[in-house]
Amino acid sequence: MYTELNTQPSLEETALKLEMHRFAAEVLRPASLELDALPDPEQVIASGSVFWDVFRTYYRLGYHRSGLPEAVGGTPLSPLARHIIAEEMGWGAADFAVGLGVASFPYSFAAMSGRPELLKAVTEFVEDTAAANIGCWAITEPEHGSDLLMVGTPQFKEPATSGAARARRDGDGWVISGQKSAWVSNGTIATHALAFLTAAPEEGPSGGVVAFIPLTAPGVTRGKPLNKLGQRALNQGEIFFDDVHLNSDYVVVPQKAYTYALDSVLAGANAFMGATFTGLARAAFEEALEYARHRVQGGRPIANHQAIQLKLMDMFTKVECARALSRSASVYNAVTSPPSTQHSMASKVFCTQASFEVSSDALQVFGGYGLAKGMLVEKLLRDARAALIEDGTNEVLSLAAARKVIDSYATGSRQSHSQPVPAGN
Repeated sequence: MYTELNTQPSLEETALKLEMHRFAAEVLRPASLELDALPDPEQVIASGSVFWDVFRTYYRLGYHRSGLPEAVGGTPLSPLARHIIAEEMGWGAADFAVGLGVASFPYSFAAMSGRPELLKAVTEFVEDTAAANIGCWAITEPEHGSDLLMVGTPQFKEPATSGAARARRDGDGWVISGQKSAWVSNGTIATHALAFLTAAPEEGPSGGVVAFIPLTAPGVTRGKPLNKLGQRALNQGEIFFDDVHLNSDYVVVPQKAYTYALDSVLAGANAFMGATFTGLARAAFEEALEYARHRVQGGRPIANHQAIQLKLMDMFTKVECARALSRSASVYNAVTSPPSTQHSMASKVFCTQASFEVSSDALQVFGGYGLAKGMLVEKLLRDARAALIEDGTNEVLSLAAARKVIDSYATGSRQSHSQPVPAGN
């Protein structure tokens, strides 16, 4: 276990750290390695797969409730505890961390709506111990991905960049049409989707609404699970909406609140990604360190060679910096409204890049052994590579965050530049 630089964690947070680490080591990592070796993603989610054992264990332990308000049966956790959970799960298996993490997402919005029909679905989710209720976040589209996330930029109001999955008024209800792409996490196994849809295309991506959609509704179909380089225990796949009719209660975020809702979601999602891939980076560093202590070259363990020592120290520094940034962003935004989305985006970009660099260096420490299938470091490198793209590519998120950074500093910069120059200078 890593050294906890927070010197005042509560007893509950300390116990949770140990409990989540045990779950990650004993449940998540072995299952993820087993599923990674399967050639067909259909096999990953087949009946009898260890995939479902993981989901059921997670639900049975009650972790799925941690993202919900206490008023509907959710488990109250401190912001630090939430970061600890994400990091430990990322240490165990980033692919499962993402899938399990997003499973509660639609139900959190349904709970906040307070609408009786939606609250029934929330109650079923909260009481579920068999993973019979699973959520997904349906935002990415075949022709639109990171461009839909650029809140605060001119492009966010550009009609040409509006999404193709549409929600249109039909009397007192709504009709949903269009497609969400193969990158929807839990896409082919979810029972409910939180769908981000275009209602006013003339206003670009800003003209959206958010709907809670039961995926058993008439007009919903799915594609096949996506066959990917990494994160193979994360089910992803297309969802098609062919004139799906919803009553008005199922649109949980109206257009007037869409920009704020999306910005808040990005703050949470990017902070989660930062914490999760801090965990992956830590896993890669620990694998390299353990190997370097025992691998003998030149008559002594390679950990005694300065070249390896420098590499290990660089890896250690990146992990610690990733934890510091991701934890600060997570804790701050959990208690602040509106959130500082630029800090969460910085966390996602820095931590996922760090995870890729650390896992690549870890593989280098292993040498040829690191290239072998079945080696954890080989899998970690593939899993980390996917993180530079998912939940918004790092390049686009950096541009979106840059706009926020520039705007947030603008007033202060003008004030500082307008200060009179002292006489004599």
